[in-house]
Amino acid sequence: MPETNARIFNPPDLHQPTGYSHVAEVTGGRIVFISGQVALNKKGELVGKDDYSAQTRQIFENLKTALAAVGGTLNDIIKLNYYVVDLSHITEIRTVRETFLNRERPPVSTAVEVGSLVRPEFLVEIEAVALVH
Repeated sequence: MPETNARIFNPPDLHQPTGYSHVAEVTGGRIVFISGQVALNKKGELVGKDDYSAQTRQIFENLKTALAAVGGTLNDIIKLNYYVVDLSHITEIRTVRETFLNRERPPVSTAVEVGSLVRPEFLVEIEAVALVH
């Protein structure tokens, strides 16, 4: 995503984050909202029962597919919201995330621990906002 369409940055008066950015300013392009993705493959089968890494990998593959449907890529993501059943697994989620996203210019993000997701076998759900040009 060109810098002219979104400026993703960290203001100098805020702490330096690890793996995410504080601010995304949209200045052009099309904003795309992707609903929360869970670890279901194309056939609707669960991927990674009881495995945070495997579920996160499938979720990022789903995000990639959703973005491709509108002419975008994972590099177009400007905001991610993570809903996680047990945040003690955040390191596993981050490790997978870093294989999919731009580590030099990570999107702004929020992670929230939840009591449960829509189905008990889901451990992680991730929704995204992207800026596609």
